[in-house]
This record gives sequence, C-alpha cells and structure tokens, in this order.
Amino acid sequence: MAKKTLNPDTQLKESKPVKTVKETKPKAAKETWPESDEISVSKKTTAKKATEKASPTKAASSKRSKPLQIIENNELKAVEPYSRFTDFDIDLFKSGKHFKLYEKLGSHVAEYKGVVGTYFAVWAPNAQYVAVIGNFNGWNKGSHSLNYRWDASGIWEGFIPNIGVGETYKYFIKSSTGEDLEKSDPFALRWELPPRTASIVADTFYEWKDRDWMANRHQHNALDKPYSVYEMHLGSWARSPESPEEFLSYRQVAETLVPYVKEMGFTHVEFMPLMEHPYYPSWGYQITGFFAASCRYGTPQDLMFLVEELHKAGIGVILDWVPSHFPGDVHGLYNFDGTHLYEHADLKKGFHPDWKSYIFNYGRNEVRAFLISNALFWLDRYHIDGLRVDAVASMLYLDYSRNHGEWEPNEFGGNHNLDAISFLKEFNATVYSNFPDVQTIAEESTSFAGVSRPVYTGGLGFGMKWMMGWMHDTLDYFAHDPIHRKYHQNQLTFSMVYAFTENFMLPFSHDEVVYGKGSMLNKMPGDDWQKFANLRLLYSFMYTHPGTKLMFMGSEFGQVGEWDYKKSLDWHLLEHTSHNGIKEAVKAINKLYKSEPALYEKAFDWNGFEWIDASNLDDSVIVYMRKGVVRDNDLVIVLNMTPVVHHNYRIGVPAAGQWQEIFNSDEERFWGSGIVNFDPITSEEKYWHGKDYSIIVKTPPLGAAIFKRVTVPASTPTKKSKKLK
Repeated sequence: MAKKTLNPDTQLKESKPVKTVKETKPKAAKETWPESDEISVSKKTTAKKATEKASPTKAASSKRSKPLQIIENNELKAVEPYSRFTDFDIDLFKSGKHFKLYEKLGSHVAEYKGVVGTYFAVWAPNAQYVAVIGNFNGWNKGSHSLNYRWDASGIWEGFIPNIGVGETYKYFIKSSTGEDLEKSDPFALRWELPPRTASIVADTFYEWKDRDWMANRHQHNALDKPYSVYEMHLGSWARSPESPEEFLSYRQVAETLVPYVKEMGFTHVEFMPLMEHPYYPSWGYQITGFFAASCRYGTPQDLMFLVEELHKAGIGVILDWVPSHFPGDVHGLYNFDGTHLYEHADLKKGFHPDWKSYIFNYGRNEVRAFLISNALFWLDRYHIDGLRVDAVASMLYLDYSRNHGEWEPNEFGGNHNLDAISFLKEFNATVYSNFPDVQTIAEESTSFAGVSRPVYTGGLGFGMKWMMGWMHDTLDYFAHDPIHRKYHQNQLTFSMVYAFTENFMLPFSHDEVVYGKGSMLNKMPGDDWQKFANLRLLYSFMYTHPGTKLMFMGSEFGQVGEWDYKKSLDWHLLEHTSHNGIKEAVKAINKLYKSEPALYEKAFDWNGFEWIDASNLDDSVIVYMRKGVVRDNDLVIVLNMTPVVHHNYRIGVPAAGQWQEIFNSDEERFWGSGIVNFDPITSEEKYWHGKDYSIIVKTPPLGAAIFKRVTVPASTPTKKSKKLK
C-alpha cells in the first residue's frame, strides 16, 4: 500500500458535487446540560429509565410501502427510552459475535407511540454522559441526553421524536476524566462534505434491479472463471471538461464508466475506498466514516445506482476495504470516549509509524464486531461482489516498519500479531459463510504462508492474494534494455517456482504509478515505438501467466504522466494512434482471456502451465503452454523480448495438427509493425523442445504470439520420441 498522509486539521478546499445539509449552528437556547454532580450518576439514572424498552423497527434496507411521516406529539419526552437491542444482541456484541451491528448502532428513523423520529445508539463505555447535538436543538449539549444501558454493554441510546432523514448531528461525550468531546457517529450512513464533519441521518433503502446478476454471481466470481479487474479512483477517473475542478457524481460516472468497462472487456471494477474520509489526498485510505459512502460523489442511493448499472452490464464490483488503520482526526474513532476505545492502547501495537494513523485493537471483541459488521454491511446493503483488503502485511507483523526496540514479541516470542491473524481468519470465515459467492483479496506482500488457503486448513481464508513478487520482478526485467535482458531472464521465470502456493492475482496497481515511479508506459525502455511495443508485450505476459489480473486506470491506454488524484486521466491521448493501439490491444487480450478456457480454468493449478522453452537466453525468447480442462483448448505462447525478428523460429508443440495464431501484440491495429503469422501452420514430426512435433513461426519484435490447434490429423501415429542427436 502506498504511503497515505494524515491531515491533522482536515482542512481541504473541495468542489461541492452534491447538495448536503449544512452544519450551521443557529442561535442556541440556553444550555441546560447537567452539572458535574449530576453527570456522576447519569449512568445509573438513565439505566433505570431505559427499562421501558420498545420493540425495534425493521432495518431500513428492506422494502416498505411508504416513507415515514413526522407527526407532532407533545406528550413525548425530548429523549424516549427506546431500544433496538435484545438481550441476545447484547450477548453477541459483548462476545464479539454480532456481525450486523449496522442494524442496531447508529441512527435509524423509526416510529414510536405513533410518532416518527430517530433512534440513536452509540458505544461509549467509559463516558460519563452522552448527548445528541445538532441543528435540531441548536447544538445544545444538555437537551437530548441518551440513556445508558444497564447491562454493562457500554451502549447509550434513545429515541428523539420529530427528526428524520437529512438531520445533521454529532455525539457530545463527557469522558470519565472530564474531557469534552464532539464525535461523529461511527455507524452513520452519511456524512457532511469535508471539511465539515457532522453525521447525517440517512437510510440505505433502494429498489434493486440487479436480481439476475445476484442470482448468478457465483458464476462470475468463481476461481475457475476469468477475473480481469479494472482498478480505479473514482474522483480522478474523469472530470467534466467544463468544470474540471468538480467531481462527477456516482450517477454521472455510471453514464460513461459502464459502457467503457464493458467495451474494454474487464470482468470487474475495483474502486479505491469510497467510504467517507476527511482528507482527499489520502485517496480514501484514511477513513472516518466506515459505513458511509463518500458524499463527494452523491448519496448512498447514487452509489447503489452505479453498482446496479455495472451489474446489469455483467460487471462485478470490488471495493477496497481498510481494517488496518484509521486517522486521528478529533471527530473520528480516535480517543472516542476519552479512552483508547477502538485503537490499541499500547502505541507499539496501536500507532502506525508510516501513516501516522492508529491501529485497531484486534483483540477487543467489540472492535472485531465493528469491523466484521462493516465488511458485511457493504456486501449486504450495497451488493458489493468482493473486498480487497488493504495493507494486510502491516496487520500480520508486530515489527512492520518498526526498528529494534519499537515492538514487543508475542507470547511465543515471535513477530506475528496473533490477534490480527485471529481477526482475519474470523473475518474471512464470516464473509464466506454469509456470502459464499463473493471474493476477498489480500494486498499482502510477504511470504506469510496460507494467505489464500481455507481457515479450516490453517490459512487466513482469503480467496486471492496479490502476487507482489511477480509484479516487482517483471517490472524490473522490463526496465532493462532488450540487449541486456538475456542476463535477467530468471526474473521472468522465477515466479513459476511459487506461482501455485497461493491463489495469486497479478497486480499493476495505483501504487506502481505514483511517487516518482513513472507511468506504466514510461517504465518501458527505448524510443516511442519500443515503449508501446514493450507495454503490449508486458500485458500479453500478464494475461497468459497463471493467476487473475488487475490493471490500474489509464494504464490500458498508455497514460504518459503519473497518476494525479487531483485531475482527470488524460483521455485526449486516445486521439493518437499509438495510445489507441494500446487500448485496442488490451481490449483484444481481455476478449481472448475470457474466450479461451486454458487462460483461466486452471489459474491456480500446476496442471494449467508447462514450460516449453525457458532457456534461450541469447535470443530472449520464452515459450510456454497454458492448459485447460479439455486438451483441445491448450495454448502455446511465444514471447520475444527483443526487437529482433526471427522469421524461421522452431518451437515444440504438444500435438500434431494445424496451429493458428489467435493473438499477436504486433498487429498493425495495435500500432505494431505487422509481423504476424496469418495462415495456419502445419506441425512437422520433428522432435523439438522435448516435444514430438514442432512448428516454424515468425516471432514479432518485442511481441507476443499465441497459437491454438485448429485441426487434428485424421490419424496420428503413435511412436516413441526420438531426441535429436
């Protein structure tokens, strides 16, 4: 994960894409919040009041016949003793096993005694006093105090009549040490546009129209199906040419993103975090509103519309999820009730030195329930098809980015964070038990064993893991001038030593095109033609290597500059035939990837790959096979890593017959030189590369050629192999 910067005061000038309720503070009535003597007994007195519980209403995600209407009733108190929690809910919460806390905690519009209002519930076990403050009461700290539950859950709750969706609010918290805090709601479904920080009462009610996708999602997300991911940052994918400083809304993005991704042939879109975050330059990785879709781009329902449109086009949606850390903004989770409630109290475990942020206390039951509930929330309410979990390595190791003396070993003397490991296992087991047709993907860069192995076998339980070693080795290799590549061919072949130890995803992500690393195009050596040829060759290698695929936005058309989160991609580059050629090549290889079972059926199986020739260092030509369930689907891939064309290059093939070139990265429509094999090539009964049959092909300069057998001889004699002398 890239370094993410914390903005302590959350001050950022941003364009306003959607209307939100302003956190204006009208002239307040005289504050009547309790004196210190009254606060000291507030828990006891409010707990007594709360015995008059009312039955909770149904969660807002389900359908309802008509919206609730606010009705005046002067007989109700300012805060009524109302609860959505049962005794069983509380037992689950305290044991860390309540994974639908979003149905209970937070703010929920409800009806009580014939009056519509909002139920508030917040976990603050070490507070002396908690009140809801907002526009509705002039931000009065004493007029709407919540009731403290009697069951040692640490939950404060209550029903406030005559307020509903759109109301801004915060929690005023008096800590046990007397500190006054104003905190946003950890479970709020919507927040104000930064730099404003109040929560907003909202719901996630939506009439979904993606039933067909959801019913058949298992076919799109299976590990033996094509999985080609388009990673994107929503705020900088595209901007309006007329107003380049303003964000496009979720609905505006849907108009152009959906047809574009479908045209390009990607199977999934992965959004960098869309949860609410105060500091835009953090790219969304410094989250304060874990349950809120960022209001920079619209409402919760607007995001649901975008997801739905992608689903209707047959495209899955993956969301970056960040359980590894959170920022120290004063309105957020840090020091929530005056204590280290969400973060680990020991700074050796609770503070991240790289990102100057705070690390969750994975050993605390309520925190585990908060995080797992959050994961299920996005899968449940937003129909998300997968979660890419950020910075897993930083969670697994106590000494991650820490020097000697800055960390303490675990109880066994090792450097593994046992609480985090236990949490990740429970997270994955819970996700897959509730949503068996989704995928979890780990951004994990170490040799930790079993990241993508099932929990019941001792693994962490992820569906896939990023193959960071392959990515680094491959980019290092391609950075070499072709004349020197023969000395570094092991960088390409080494990945096959460990390629099937995990379910690997091959990523060229946002982290590789920032902080001076250069764009994907400018990582390639040579003149302009060679840069584009190398990039087409790189993508050809990626798509024919075992594993699933991920490509960051802009890389598919050869973005020249590094990614800049502050502006749109350089779409005008597509006016040039070179950049349009890269785009057409990616489109073609995505189509090939989805149409050729050998490229995906055994993506995580040794039986799906075979070297034909990986030892021709002088020519820097590599030949290998991808194999499917049916032998007739087998492919032979030839990669020529230099600009030298070989017109009569013999390669071994696994069977007799005619072999047709089905893809060539040097085609003229891709801005290549046109060195292709037009006609089917009949195999010869000549032993080569350990095979009984061979064919003679042309190898394109800095290009890839892929062959498939299209005709089979009427009768193929069986014979013993005869090696050349």
